[in-house]
Amino acid sequence: MELVPGLAGVPAAESSICFIDGEKGVLEYRGIPISELAEKSTFLETSYLLVFGRLPTEEKLIAFEKDIKTHTRLKLKILRMMEYLPENGHPMDYLQAVVSAMGMYYPARDTLDESLRYESVVRLIAKLPTIVAACHRLRHGDAPIAPDNNLSFAANFYYMLFEKKPEPLIEKILDIILILHAEHSMNASTFSARVVGSTLADPYTVISSAIGTLSGPLHGGANEHVIKLLREIGVKENARGFIEKKIEEKEKIMGVGHRVYKTKDPRAVILQKYAHKLFEKGSAGNGEILEVAEEVERVVEEKLAHKKLYPNVDFYSGIVFKAIGIPTELFTPIFAMGRVSGWLAHWHEQLKTNRIYRPTQNYIGKREQDYETSKKG
Repeated sequence: MELVPGLAGVPAAESSICFIDGEKGVLEYRGIPISELAEKSTFLETSYLLVFGRLPTEEKLIAFEKDIKTHTRLKLKILRMMEYLPENGHPMDYLQAVVSAMGMYYPARDTLDESLRYESVVRLIAKLPTIVAACHRLRHGDAPIAPDNNLSFAANFYYMLFEKKPEPLIEKILDIILILHAEHSMNASTFSARVVGSTLADPYTVISSAIGTLSGPLHGGANEHVIKLLREIGVKENARGFIEKKIEEKEKIMGVGHRVYKTKDPRAVILQKYAHKLFEKGSAGNGEILEVAEEVERVVEEKLAHKKLYPNVDFYSGIVFKAIGIPTELFTPIFAMGRVSGWLAHWHEQLKTNRIYRPTQNYIGKREQDYETSKKG
């Protein structure tokens, strides 16, 4: 059998959740363009769309939002457990550990029970922001802040981080970031979720496995490296020489290129627009880092367009995160806060026609070895 390393391009499931056309830069959730959702929807409405297959009626959305707000708090024992985790641990490690532990407090082993599945969806979407915010504060010696459920989903997360309400533009941008990261077809973490889900493991184990996969530097976290790159360049005038040298030395340019997109990532287009709004409003400093980024993009397009390498979502998401004051170590956990809706959607879809994943391998080792001879040498 022919080996395909990393299963690149090999279909592993049939899905109606997400459509991508990498050549044209198209991304749709359940057939709705990402630009439409970013402009007109909210993260919770988009989450409902992804998990349950359709946009909710106004009545159902109100009920869903109410259920989410009912479950934003963390149990005292979970908070105490978090207090005893190492302060130098990465927030993604906190997130994975706490989500895994949640499965003991909210048993949901009967994954075919629809009411249990709904409760699990609600709890996971509701509690991830609370975990991320509490983790950040505990790691810096501060007490966690209880959720304020009078606020929107995005504004509440910001409040739990900084103990203040965000400006309307920042609230909107945070919500858009969650929408843009909510789903992206059969990536590594989504595949993990489907594989673990196919064993009928409980949803907390499913999401914990996906978080662990996302924590790897080849999947999540590239936007952190983009910020480092832009700071290293420093000013717009340095960009051309810096990038040309990287291209000459065949070094990777963080935030440029994508396994799927052969044109500019549609999510990057949206984030770039909102980055401009932030700097124009004066909510994010003087905009030097955005100027550097856009000069890098111009040089990259000039030098690498023939290779179909363009900015991806990470190229501008880090700039937007930093502009609204989000600490670098929280970039990937916030990615997970958004992506949990996509993971749950794929978990739901997997269970509809479930068959446990059991790929094969091509064996390349020795055969029929003598035991005594092997011991000697």
